[in-house]
Amino acid sequence: MDWAALAAWMDERGLGQGAISDVLPLAGGTQNILFRFCRDGRPYVLRRPPATPRPNSNETMRREARVLASLAGSRVPHPNLIAACDDETILGAAFYLMEPVEGFNATAGLPAPHSASASMRERMGFSMVEAIAAVGALDIVAVGLEGFGKPDNFLERQVERWTAQLESYSSFAGWTGPSAIPGVEKVARWLEAHRPKSFSPGLIHGDYHLANVMFRHDSGEVAAIVDWELSTIGDPLLDLGWLLATWPDDGCWIGGDKPIVPWDGFATPEQLASHYAVMSDRDLSSLEWYVVLACFKLGIILEGTHARACAGNASRATGDHLHAQTIQLFEQALRRIA
Repeated sequence: MDWAALAAWMDERGLGQGAISDVLPLAGGTQNILFRFCRDGRPYVLRRPPATPRPNSNETMRREARVLASLAGSRVPHPNLIAACDDETILGAAFYLMEPVEGFNATAGLPAPHSASASMRERMGFSMVEAIAAVGALDIVAVGLEGFGKPDNFLERQVERWTAQLESYSSFAGWTGPSAIPGVEKVARWLEAHRPKSFSPGLIHGDYHLANVMFRHDSGEVAAIVDWELSTIGDPLLDLGWLLATWPDDGCWIGGDKPIVPWDGFATPEQLASHYAVMSDRDLSSLEWYVVLACFKLGIILEGTHARACAGNASRATGDHLHAQTIQLFEQALRRIA
């Protein structure tokens, strides 16, 4: 990081004076880099692509900043955007600054009082449902997100899009291939045969699960939904399906390597779905289809890291762990369509 360049850029925008201090790298997934720092007495969080950006990293960063800007003043809990930079020459990539979120991630452990209160843990799940219902209820034109995605034929494109993604992994030498994933073709056929006829377009987060939410320290309320890099305009029920597909079984959550404890008190998937039905007027009669699509899509996304690991382009331990998660997701999909 070129902190002097960042300070100069901030000077031009009136964002404090003097040196940048108290720099702290933050954990926030494997795709992007986050730093917390202070300047002139104010705390900031910087989010930027990895040191070696992927082909779409800079555009993804610009889209994230646009979403956060659009959420200002809404009922959606989110990090507040301070400023964004499209100019890739300043730090070598697009980036943005946001206000720190005062909260915790449940997948890193439950602090007190949450660890001691079953009712507070129950509230955490219901609050997540209310947050994502608020995302789906946004007027995308009024908040400035018209043209942010392509809702036409969104559902019709899903199976073909992600099947092609899976096939693209064949370019990685040593990849075990789709035959190592149970039921890929069977799940794809079921999704095509049972696809809902229509939907009402809205903003979707695209990767909605416990690891992408921060909770308040003093209650079970969501403090902020984070990591908006897969957001687009589509069918908001996919976010609900994603939440249910990844919801922990006895505390063991998809993508994690240790369970959330204690797990008693958290709402069941059925209770979460019922609460969404109260919070939204969307038709949930095809909800199972969205859960299966979430298993299909997320499983294929996770398999990409396994394919890169097989070719020596990622950690083999991480790749093998995520491959096991892919198998678990497709096994879940097979159970649901049975």
